[in-house]
Amino acid sequence: MNPDITRTTNLINEQKAVIDAVRQEVGKVLVGQERLLDRMLIALATGGHILLEGVPGLAKTTAVKTLAQSLGLKFQRISFTPDLLPADVIGTLVYNPREGTFAPRLGPIFTNLLLADEINRAPAKVQSALLEAMQEHQVTIGDKTYPLPEPFMVMATQNPIEQEGTYPLPEAQIDRFMLKCCVDYPSKDDERRIMNRFTHKTDIKINTAMSSEQIMAMRDTLDQVYCDEKVGDYILDIVFATRKPADYKIELAHAIQYGASPRASIYLNVAARANALMHGRAYATPQDVKEVAYDILRHRVILTYEAEAEELKSVDVIAKILNELPVP
Repeated sequence: MNPDITRTTNLINEQKAVIDAVRQEVGKVLVGQERLLDRMLIALATGGHILLEGVPGLAKTTAVKTLAQSLGLKFQRISFTPDLLPADVIGTLVYNPREGTFAPRLGPIFTNLLLADEINRAPAKVQSALLEAMQEHQVTIGDKTYPLPEPFMVMATQNPIEQEGTYPLPEAQIDRFMLKCCVDYPSKDDERRIMNRFTHKTDIKINTAMSSEQIMAMRDTLDQVYCDEKVGDYILDIVFATRKPADYKIELAHAIQYGASPRASIYLNVAARANALMHGRAYATPQDVKEVAYDILRHRVILTYEAEAEELKSVDVIAKILNELPVP
């Protein structure tokens, strides 16, 4: 075996052992929801941001807090409310009357893991305050730019049924999220475990299973996971089929208003490789692409009014594309 392949495989096995330890710690609190945890770990491995959508009470906030505890990272939670101001998130300049100068007061965004709770309850100007931080990992206050600590990632939650007092995320904002994960109700067996575990007072201790240094090492290892050119072509076919489905003989032109942006191609590639890493493999397969495609694309494919009238959803469009495109 090639020495480089052997070394990469050994590194991946080491990383998988650490990831499994994180799963075990988070599993002390989070019951079921394996898909949710997988997506949060993929975001962590790739340095992407994740948006969690689900009805209240599905442990979205608990999942993020527990993951932060298991990682030993600096953690901040911001409850996004209609009266929140951009300065409440990124910070502001405070006047010092004694010296006659302005000094920066850094906001809660200066952390490793930021939980933006109910992000769609804050107005657009507050959501826009996150754009620079999520893309550039820096914040501008006054005329000076401040780098954010590394690793830095945003995990946001939103409730789909709460319409009054909410503000839809603008396309530029939602496109910054690498993944949008829809959290569903637990199964009956999982809910029984939840009921039995949390109807009594329990003090659950979450141990640190991964350090910030190990997270950065995991991201370095991810660069060595192989993605074949045929898999890359498959990713491009999926993304281009969301823009021009007729070119692929897929009857969706009436349903799609805007297709996925080039970010989708980048994120599909790195997320597929991260999914392979989670399974202890040094190479990505078309199945890895399919597994992450819904969470990468569901918020990037914008449907027409005609499609909405037919009660089509973006996941239906994505499913049709994945079913009809040939797999290499």
